[in-house]
Amino acid sequence: MTTQEVANRFYELCLQGAYDVIQTELFSSDAKSIEPAHAGFIANADGIEAIKEKGRQFGAMVEAMHGGYCNQPIVAGNFFACTMGMDVTMKGQPRMQMDEVAVYEVKDGKIVLEQFFY
Repeated sequence: MTTQEVANRFYELCLQGAYDVIQTELFSSDAKSIEPAHAGFIANADGIEAIKEKGRQFGAMVEAMHGGYCNQPIVAGNFFACTMGMDVTMKGQPRMQMDEVAVYEVKDGKIVLEQFFY
């Protein structure tokens, strides 16, 4: 798939909340996931299994998900970016809005890097 095709499929699945399908279908087995340095609550991950575990750890911190969004991706070369966010209550925390820019690198039709900015 081209970067545009990966971005389109990512967006389609994101709107369905099918994050597990995104990881299984669109990610390379050796993909990397990078959080901002200040993100303390969740670590970077190397490899799809570590990325999936990172997602499970984040999910375990969520008390209630009230909603979320993903905007259409913007594609440039081998990269695409989406703004996305959620309305969430984390365990032991007040309800909050979390917004981010997510940048993805595509190589050989698979996502090889995701990096989050918030």
